[in-house]
Amino acid sequence: MQTFAFSFLAAVLYAMGLVTTYCGLLHMPALAGARVSIPSAAVLFWLLSPFFVEWSEWATPAAALFAGVGLFYPAAVTLLTFIGNRQLGPTVAGTIGSTTPLFAVLGAALFLGEAPGAREIAATLVIVLGTMVLSKPAAGPLPQAASRNALWMPWSGAMLRALAQLLSKAGLALWPTPFAAALLSYSVSAVIVWIAGPLVPNNSAAVFTRRGVGWFMITGMLNGASVLSMYYALTAGPVQVVAPIVATYPLYTLALSAMLLKRERMSGRLIAGVVLTVAGVVILLAR
Repeated sequence: MQTFAFSFLAAVLYAMGLVTTYCGLLHMPALAGARVSIPSAAVLFWLLSPFFVEWSEWATPAAALFAGVGLFYPAAVTLLTFIGNRQLGPTVAGTIGSTTPLFAVLGAALFLGEAPGAREIAATLVIVLGTMVLSKPAAGPLPQAASRNALWMPWSGAMLRALAQLLSKAGLALWPTPFAAALLSYSVSAVIVWIAGPLVPNNSAAVFTRRGVGWFMITGMLNGASVLSMYYALTAGPVQVVAPIVATYPLYTLALSAMLLKRERMSGRLIAGVVLTVAGVVILLAR
């Protein structure tokens, strides 16, 4: 039950982070927000590390894996998501991003020896289908021909998220300290986003406002807590269980958006997405 509890918590916290990100984007560009949210979480992890990390248990191979994850997650994935949304729109980028569990389950079977059974495969496929339905507006525009070259961005983001889960699981097998995993990956990512900032045209990465900074600091705390929860789940259970449940975050984003932002109205498509997603989770939880 610990695996399921932390996986659900990771999904809910990430959904909350998406809502606060929306609020932050009303005041600041996305990359500038990333340069606030990721370092904010990293600083908080360092402040709390004396209470949660036994540095005497340091395992260099595991630490190298956690730091390696930080080279692309959350930093590079955030940048790919930002550019992909701008080039393709949230409809296509969000739908493709929902395929992360497929890559995670396949990778776990190939590299971690987690051979999925029929129940795990069925649940993963149903959850992916449900989240794709939730992520795709009924009349969402298709990418123009000029934008189709950017399709590699959301596909790369989905694969990198899956790779982050696989490498983190491998590192946690060597050093089962989720807090250290989150601290090291976020610390490396914080450096990455600050290095990448000046490379962005129009200097949009340096546009900071008081309200935007506040919202993105909250976003950083929520996203950091989400990643930490996911690492706790991966410490306790297999990728083939954790990845599909974490991927249900569009369901909670929909609910939070409807309650707090008043931006969503129920429709046949949304109801179908909710039913599919919940059905996939029920299949995964069935014993």
